[in-house]
Amino acid sequence: MSPFFVMSLLFGLTFDQTASLCTPSEYIIHVEKRECAYCLAINTTICAGFCMTRDSNGKKLLLKSALSQNVCTYKEMLYQTALIPGCPHHTIPYYSYPVAVSCKCGKCNTDYSDCVHEKVRTNYCTKPQKLCNM
Repeated sequence: MSPFFVMSLLFGLTFDQTASLCTPSEYIIHVEKRECAYCLAINTTICAGFCMTRDSNGKKLLLKSALSQNVCTYKEMLYQTALIPGCPHHTIPYYSYPVAVSCKCGKCNTDYSDCVHEKVRTNYCTKPQKLCNM
C-alpha cells in the first residue's frame, strides 16, 4: 500500500467527521389543522446525511453504551413560527418548527429529535396548499 493511502486511512479513522456527509438539507414540512381552511407547506432545513459508524463483532462482550451508533443530528438550530392561513378566531393559527443551522454526527437526543425510523410516513396536504418561504 502507498504511504499516502495509509496516512489518509489513519487520518479518516482518527477524525471520522471528515468522512461524514451530515449537513443541513432542504426539506418541506406540510402542516394543517382540522379547523383551518389551508395546509401550509413550509420550506426549512433538517439535518440529513451519512455518519461513520462501527459495528462491533463482540457485542456480547461490550457495554450497551459502547454500542451506540452515531446519527446525523442538530449541532445548532433555531425555531421559527409560521401562521397557518384560514383559521377561525378561536383556533391558535401558529406552528413552530426547527431550522437546522449546522449539523454533526453524534448520539440522538430525544429532547428535540425523533430517533426512530418510521416505516411509512406521509408528508402531504389533504386541504388546499399555501407555500410559506421563511
